[in-house]
Amino acid sequence: MRILFAMLLALVTCMAANAANTESGGQFKVLGNWEVHYIAFPSTFIQPNVAKAYGVVRADNKALINISVLAKDGVKTAQQVQISGVAKNLLGNGQNLEFKQVVEGDAIYYLAQLNYYNEDVYRFDVKIQQGTEQHVLQFQQKFYVD
Repeated sequence: MRILFAMLLALVTCMAANAANTESGGQFKVLGNWEVHYIAFPSTFIQPNVAKAYGVVRADNKALINISVLAKDGVKTAQQVQISGVAKNLLGNGQNLEFKQVVEGDAIYYLAQLNYYNEDVYRFDVKIQQGTEQHVLQFQQKFYVD
């Protein structure tokens, strides 16, 4: 199951990286001592059995946000953090993001879901904290209904 989920995330990451317009040209940002990887995509990209295993609701108007925080050390060690956030559309209507931690071996992911309408653009503000270190990840994503 882990391999299937990792392969799906790699595929979606590659697709999003090609379409992304970020500072680094990829789907991660360096925040302090961390490399924060992020992706937001329609929940229907995940196979039903994988979604069920991770408690993800698949729907045409529901996105999945996946964030992982890695140390900027030589091996990019996955970090356990406190994470919360909000997503606002261009009209300023916001949705609080409730992240669920997923631990698989050495990997740690934080997953949240978001309801959206076709061609909605959302701006994300995600607060990440570990001890006294705190940063805000900001990114923007446009979503389409399948």
